[in-house]
Amino acid sequence: MNTFKRTLTSLGLALVLTLTLSSCDKDDDVVVPETELSAEAKAYVNTHFNGAAIAQVIKDKEGLSHEYEVILNNGVKLEFNTKGEVESIKSLKQLPDSVIPVKILAYVKANYPAEFITEWELDLNDQEVQLSTGMELKFSKNGDFLRIDI
Repeated sequence: MNTFKRTLTSLGLALVLTLTLSSCDKDDDVVVPETELSAEAKAYVNTHFNGAAIAQVIKDKEGLSHEYEVILNNGVKLEFNTKGEVESIKSLKQLPDSVIPVKILAYVKANYPAEFITEWELDLNDQEVQLSTGMELKFSKNGDFLRIDI
């Protein structure tokens, strides 16, 4: 009976320790100076968002890799990988046509002429845009329309 109580107590302590450690999930987002942002990322911002200044740069560490979230003073939010390649752009207003792949932009203008793109995201296997109405459209990596995402 004593062994059973010790085992039960040990299991209980292990459970408490596990729950405690998992609840202390460390947030690895760190505000960094703009100088830490790659030249490619800075050039992208200057090319496509001329007149907007970088308000904040956040380095998001995920395991061994990291990415940068850049917030502009006009409210646009961009995410760049470590190579300085843009992976996501979000805004409450219309994104510049120059940041949308040509094939996707042509599809949206032809099929949704009264709407505009407020978000663009590049994933591992596809691309996604969000229109001003909130509708989300999925495209292949090559820009071919796949489906309306619900």
